Amino acid sequence: MSTSTPPAQICITRHGETDWNISGILQGWIDVPLNETGRHQSSALARELAGFAFASICSSPLQRSTQTAEILAQAWGQAPPRIYAGLKERHFGHIQGMTKQALSIAHPGLHQEITRRNPAAPFADGESLDHFADRVMDAIQSIARDHAGQRVLVITHGWVMDVITREVRGVPRHQVLEMKRRNGESLWVEVDDSGLILEIAPPAH
Repeated sequence: MSTSTPPAQICITRHGETDWNISGILQGWIDVPLNETGRHQSSALARELAGFAFASICSSPLQRSTQTAEILAQAWGQAPPRIYAGLKERHFGHIQGMTKQALSIAHPGLHQEITRRNPAAPFADGESLDHFADRVMDAIQSIARDHAGQRVLVITHGWVMDVITREVRGVPRHQVLEMKRRNGESLWVEVDDSGLILEIAPPAH
């Protein structure tokens, strides 16, 4: 990767579990806290990632993300996470807060598309695909500029990670991925000062 300044290495990780994850409720921008399992997952993640010596921890402003990040920061004796609004989950419009079971009855077609995690699914009063993807990638590029030459941990959300996964793998924004990130699962990327983003293997501790 050719660049005038060293690229940022960014470990992008999904937040810990919430009760709404278990219940199959669409969270979106609704601010749901971690449950006990999510807190245990965050502590386990702190042990798993401790050897990477992250210079900074960044987070979505939603508390399921910030709580995960705060548990990590406290475990490592680091500063509180830096908040980037662009890392928020996608806004799902008026269906936020609905169970997937209720959605399957009220809007069976949309339920099917959400189950497939189709990024092109229309969300009334929510975010369009391009608006969502643009603000996610703007946030990642901003983090990279703010942390050139550093290794950074980012705590965010599942649909956000889908956007980044498509970007680094050269997959069209509207294409369905045959995967779903688990709570605590990570994706490593490298981003240079031109905004070029590449997927990388986890570096050696």
